[in-house]
Amino acid sequence: MRILHTSDWHIGRSFHGHATLDALSGVLEALTAQVRAHDVDVVIVAGDVFDSAAPAAACYTLLTDALRGLADAGAQIIVTSGNHDSAARLGFQSALLREGIHVVTDARSVGTPITIADVDGPVHFYGIPFLEPALVRHLWPEVPLRSQRATLEHAMRLVNDDRAARGGRSVAIAHCFAAGVDATPGVEREIRQGSLDVIPLSTFDGPDYVALGHIHGRQTLSDRVRYAGAPLHYSFGEGDKPRGSWLVELDAGGLAAVEWLDLPVPRRLQTLRGTLDELLTSTDFAGAEQSWVCAQYTDATPQPDPMRRLLTRFPHCATVVHTPEGVREADGLTYAGRVRAARSDAELIDAFLVHVREGEGASERELELIRDVIDERSLAEVSA
Repeated sequence: MRILHTSDWHIGRSFHGHATLDALSGVLEALTAQVRAHDVDVVIVAGDVFDSAAPAAACYTLLTDALRGLADAGAQIIVTSGNHDSAARLGFQSALLREGIHVVTDARSVGTPITIADVDGPVHFYGIPFLEPALVRHLWPEVPLRSQRATLEHAMRLVNDDRAARGGRSVAIAHCFAAGVDATPGVEREIRQGSLDVIPLSTFDGPDYVALGHIHGRQTLSDRVRYAGAPLHYSFGEGDKPRGSWLVELDAGGLAAVEWLDLPVPRRLQTLRGTLDELLTSTDFAGAEQSWVCAQYTDATPQPDPMRRLLTRFPHCATVVHTPEGVREADGLTYAGRVRAARSDAELIDAFLVHVREGEGASERELELIRDVIDERSLAEVSA
């Protein structure tokens, strides 16, 4: 049996104010082509199908088209809900889908598999939707569920109890923050409350393969426990992380092979750093002119209208950050102290510039202009 493990589609998510539906649609079409090319039997989507609990109508259209395409390519599909999804809305959609598309959103189904057979017999797929302890503890009142860790450990006990009774090969699907992963700061919505919500790797002992979602970058925690990551870049912090999915093969004895399949990147993400003039003119940055750009300009002082100017060279510049280099060390003086120490109008103006320009006072040319203006003002006052 061949299984394609993907996750975190985040349908409806924007990228610095730009819509991503068209880009994601193209990537999912490429994923569908991989399903067809590799004769995939089952596609797993391990949570965060949508980016919000109340997605727009166009998001439902994209999901329906993607699932229909995967089914037409010959695969059965198992989708679980993540922490971004509304389990109720995603579950409602399942009733409208064709046979062979399974949407797992009900916590009460944990421990009850979706069984799909191949020539070697049945494979039991145990979908675990994202379980918020406060919302599900009433289902298992005999178990103290005060954290993500305790809740998922209980869910895996239910899975393993059923596995032991049924026998055969099995795959578990979960959406969580597992120990040892490398998260992208500011990307994945935080579902941890300290270490109590980090799931130990040993929690996933038992199944032949565990398909995880939530972390946007590809991660291998063991040969049989992996994150596929998101199919699209949603943050500059992810720019160096590949996009794709895991192709998992089971034989009669269990896990036989796992292969990474790259997905196309519709537009590269690049972070550029230099002075504003360098960013605008240097040939070093020519290769980024058609990329999504995060521009970090290093001028000592803020420059006028940097986004408008950068867009003339980088039409897909998404964000501009002022990250000055060579800022003078603080001299310990307050602004009031500098004003009191000023012995002339020129020094008073220089004190103001030091205060508002991160410690950078007037340049020689600026001092000349300041003196000229002061002299003209003095002459005007004498002549009045």
